[in-house]
Amino acid sequence: MMTPRLLTLLMATGLLCSTPLSASAIAVYSSSGSNAAAIQGSVAGFRADLLATGGRREINWDGVPANVSDPNSLPGDFFKSSRGAAFETPGTGFKVSANSGVGTPERFGSINPSFPSSFSVFSSQKLFTAIDSNIVDVKFFLPGTTQAANVRGFGSVFTDVDLLGPTTVEFFDMNNNLLSKQTVLNTPGATSLSFLGVSLEQAIINRVRITAGNAALSNLDGFDFVAMDDFIYGEPQAVPAPAAVLLLASGLAALVWARRNSLLPE
Repeated sequence: MMTPRLLTLLMATGLLCSTPLSASAIAVYSSSGSNAAAIQGSVAGFRADLLATGGRREINWDGVPANVSDPNSLPGDFFKSSRGAAFETPGTGFKVSANSGVGTPERFGSINPSFPSSFSVFSSQKLFTAIDSNIVDVKFFLPGTTQAANVRGFGSVFTDVDLLGPTTVEFFDMNNNLLSKQTVLNTPGATSLSFLGVSLEQAIINRVRITAGNAALSNLDGFDFVAMDDFIYGEPQAVPAPAAVLLLASGLAALVWARRNSLLPE
């Protein structure tokens, strides 16, 4: 039979009761327009937000070497060690566009000859896309390790978002719970740029899913093809141990203490 003193111990350690975590407040930075100046304010505000608490990291694709740029593929873990971000897709891989003057058309002209005149850049001169899919999952790690991490915020620049609705960013926690889903603003017409960034009070974003346009980049017509430029995100932080594990550990410690102090029958 459970003694009153043991009941008190178990309640104190949270095995019999626990307080749910409160939802973290969300700040959304969103803009779209015909050129980089149209989104500069929201990008700057998002950068400052992340820098104020915990720091930030960025991937602008422009330093990606030629051997993993178009026409070659970019490994999904290329930035895992150096920047703490890795990519997955239901498609067949990823590409970063080529620089101008290297023999491969810039801004994914190798996929569709209309793309160089449809896509623009926020930071010159490379862009990013998944291949054979319009979905990219971004997962976070402590840089230089294989340890999963959380971030406080994530944002991306998009180019040529013509339609409002298909291009979205979803944010998930370590238990795959959806924290937020945001629609990227659109500006009809070629070479437009859009930005969407979301920050939380706490670093609980474990994965981000980007849906870029309504189809994978291809040489077909009649789709809202969208490519990505800069990724901006909070400094990756170690994923805390699951609450259930912590509660179990503290409960076991209480039981050991109780037995040693003769609170439990032998």
